[in-house]
Amino acid sequence: MILICDDDATVRTSLTLVLKRAGYAVEAASTPREVIGFVRQNCPELILMDMNYSNTTTGEEGLQLLAEVRVFRPEVPVILITAWGSIDLAVRGIKAGAFDFVTKPWNNLMLLHTIRTAIELSGQGQEIKKGSTAIIPQGRIIGRSPLLMQVLETVNRIAHTHASVLITGESGTGKELIAEAIHEASQRREKPFVKVNLGGISQSLFESEMFGHRQGAFTDARHDRVGRFEMAHKGTIFLDEIGELDLVCQVKLLRVLQDQTFEVLGDSRPRQVDTRIISATNRNLAEMVTRGTFREDLFYRVNLISIRVPALRERLDDLPLLVEHFVRQQARQNGIDEVEIAPDAYTFLRKLPFPGNIRELKNLVDRTILVSGKKRITEQDFKDQYVEIPVNPEREQYSVQSLERVERNMIRKAIELYGSNLSKIATALGVSRQTLYRRLEKYDIKLPE
Repeated sequence: MILICDDDATVRTSLTLVLKRAGYAVEAASTPREVIGFVRQNCPELILMDMNYSNTTTGEEGLQLLAEVRVFRPEVPVILITAWGSIDLAVRGIKAGAFDFVTKPWNNLMLLHTIRTAIELSGQGQEIKKGSTAIIPQGRIIGRSPLLMQVLETVNRIAHTHASVLITGESGTGKELIAEAIHEASQRREKPFVKVNLGGISQSLFESEMFGHRQGAFTDARHDRVGRFEMAHKGTIFLDEIGELDLVCQVKLLRVLQDQTFEVLGDSRPRQVDTRIISATNRNLAEMVTRGTFREDLFYRVNLISIRVPALRERLDDLPLLVEHFVRQQARQNGIDEVEIAPDAYTFLRKLPFPGNIRELKNLVDRTILVSGKKRITEQDFKDQYVEIPVNPEREQYSVQSLERVERNMIRKAIELYGSNLSKIATALGVSRQTLYRRLEKYDIKLPE
């Protein structure tokens, strides 16, 4: 049962109608006194609460009511109702313990999504009590360490909800893989999973890229363009590097996250979209909010569920599994015979700082296999190819060689493997033929006759 708290009879009637049509039992209260009297005697699944009473606009009475409700029913999720111009007030409410907020006029679909998510995550929904957790499909997430298992357990618990998720962690830890796992374990898995690198979108192109444009909307708009949000309709949109977004674009993103509507450039007709939001960053958004470089209201909108992906140094027990996976992957891609990793090589790898995390480990394994050409990789083979990224001068220093020397050796080893076949050499090195030509010229390397 849902309790509606609003002093406007029209709002109470409208919300009651929407919720009853969605299958919920509803009770309504028009004053803070009625609300407190009700929650002292009853335990609703959720409370929809207006922030302004007695014709006030400060919201202080609403904040006081929220505090009293939290005393009597701390386990019940509260969703605040406020005007768009009072979002700062809603953020204060979230800090005080509210689950989320919706703005007037609300979007019925978004409202129902938010209600369903709040009830499910609170543990009161019958489906959750029956243990209907999702199962993560077998994929590219490699490891068995306790920290990684905690991440995957969280994914299992929240995948089936509509909750927005913020994935944090250092660069190279696999945040995108976690986002994909959430999508694949959700009810949206048959619909698109749309990835957007926000760090690579300029302010001038943001609206066109995210919301699309009509032909003729601006000088170079020669054709209609479908935006990323429309592509992700009924599916999931992954907003990578959200901490790189400037303040102007943050405002534009906030509006579509708030009511799931947007306008295509050149077309003023609002369009509705149903998509789940998963964001990722390697930056500390809370600190950015304090510095004024990231909007507080946007932070609370994307940070309903937070998942931190551990760094590689925190899950070293997974290192052998990861190395074996990369070795098999490299062998398949390049037709290399089975490669063995010596015990001393693992000992060496465990001592490395790996500021680039799993991405850096994969790069080192791939380069060592390709350049050494050996069937048994030792500690010295990894030392020969290791390029240390200075992070902390107090760390033990390892064998370091210039990037140019590494690149030259890789090209020569690829030529030994593939002769003068430029296509195979370029594919093995992960570069284009044009880049390969430039490198051959730079290092004065001749291909065999």
